[in-house]
Amino acid sequence: MSKIELEINLEFTPNPNALKYSLNKQLLVTGTENYTSESEALTFSPLAAKLFKLEEVSGVMIGSAFISVTISDQDRLRELNKEIMTTIRDHLESGELICKPRDKSEIRGEISETSQTIKEIIDNEIRPVVAMDGGDITFERFENGIVYLEMVGACSGCPSSAMTLKMGIQNRLQQEIPEVQDVVPI
Repeated sequence: MSKIELEINLEFTPNPNALKYSLNKQLLVTGTENYTSESEALTFSPLAAKLFKLEEVSGVMIGSAFISVTISDQDRLRELNKEIMTTIRDHLESGELICKPRDKSEIRGEISETSQTIKEIIDNEIRPVVAMDGGDITFERFENGIVYLEMVGACSGCPSSAMTLKMGIQNRLQQEIPEVQDVVPI
């Protein structure tokens, strides 16, 4: 039986500072892992920690079959792209751990029926769409008519994110849940 060669393809995202690397290999079974600092990556993801060693890398999000890398400077984009691809390829081909599971005790317990409906819409309809652009949006909480969402990967700092929140997510949530007054990022 022959081994399938790893394919890594660069995709540009709506966020000019985020690069999405699509892979023909599953990295995570569900969800995403987001790292905003080298110290966090050192604790949870050997792969993300290696990417943070590259000078211009300021964020790493690992999805089911993609990695979004946020960069702080585009001056060396061509060289940096090669370094990122080499780092990803070398790590994955070595068979090393991609990420350690996080402590699930952080997950909240009971949530209201409204919050559960919001979470289901976000998880089933919104997240798959934003993942195509290298990002992720997760439900944080619903309070006093306001939905609080965490935007990570290519969604974090994206110039289009305000429009996505108001024109897309807020409108969709208000169709199902009239008490939603606003959607804001945290």
